[in-house]
Amino acid sequence: MPGDDPVSSGSQGKKQAMIAQFFIVFKDYLIEVLPFLAIGFLLSGLIHEFVPSGWVEKHLGGKGIKPLFYSTLAGTVLPICCLGSLPVAVSFYQKGARLGPVLAFLVATPATSITALLVCYALLGLKFTVFIFFAVILMGLVMGAIGNLARFELRGGVGEFATDPVCGMNVDTAKGLKTEYGGKSYYFCSPHCQTAFETEADRYAIKGETARNIKGRTVSALRFGFVDMVKGIGPELLLGLALAALVAAITPVGKFVGDYFSGGFGYGFSLVFGLMMYICSTASVPLVHAFVSQGMNIGAGMVLLLVGPVTSWGTILVLRKQFGAKTLAAYLLVISATALALGWCFSMI
Repeated sequence: MPGDDPVSSGSQGKKQAMIAQFFIVFKDYLIEVLPFLAIGFLLSGLIHEFVPSGWVEKHLGGKGIKPLFYSTLAGTVLPICCLGSLPVAVSFYQKGARLGPVLAFLVATPATSITALLVCYALLGLKFTVFIFFAVILMGLVMGAIGNLARFELRGGVGEFATDPVCGMNVDTAKGLKTEYGGKSYYFCSPHCQTAFETEADRYAIKGETARNIKGRTVSALRFGFVDMVKGIGPELLLGLALAALVAAITPVGKFVGDYFSGGFGYGFSLVFGLMMYICSTASVPLVHAFVSQGMNIGAGMVLLLVGPVTSWGTILVLRKQFGAKTLAAYLLVISATALALGWCFSMI
């Protein structure tokens, strides 16, 4: 119309396009991670219900290299992404695993997979593939060793713990749910464990970790994985995806990357870009291939392959909530330092 301001109309159109792009990217992220989140929540429920606390404490709760190796090896074979690994890691921690193996698991699980390695070999060659496989293992072990040395494993201090009579999980008596029965206090990690106890109190009180039938325990595992865990960390995961989509929608990344980041600045760009964006291990390979093809330093490309999958906003927010700011700071610092060092070493090969 004659009275319309073309500048204002153009600005409004750009804002609408940006908003539309945000929702498109958010939807794509959500579709991409939902299958892996489902696997992660399912595994967390199964761990909660079927894996004895004693087994976790024995294999992942001790000191030394063996628990770190076990958690790193488990992380490399499980077919779940960064966000999907979070509920599994939290379940291990609640079952009695030390902080070191949990952090090693969080590094190794999303950083590589069989699919990612095959795609890496197809696009980037054998040299990239072999290096990243061993680099991920090294990063996991280093991260785990730092976690074991840390003195801030239990957020808010060490409290008195009791055993959940339903699932066997260690529960902080100051924070856990509580039920009085037969003149004794019982503590629970979640509402569904408390409900299960109150339904069959005699059975649980006498036998402790009850030998319920498979059907009942499976229902309990699903309820924990897809109800309790979703309530516990679901908001942080969604917020993390939204932040990643926001960055992708407002940050143009194009051919200039290859033109301006072929040298040392490429490392800084890859580190910051990897920290800010959610990029799964498989999806990061074609992105790095495109950057390297346009002239990016191969060492910087390796940094992006290592950092991108393990530092999503979801990971950052959940680590902050579950383990505290000090653990989060140590995690990001170690990941950044080791990725930069490994990327530089790769460029020298």
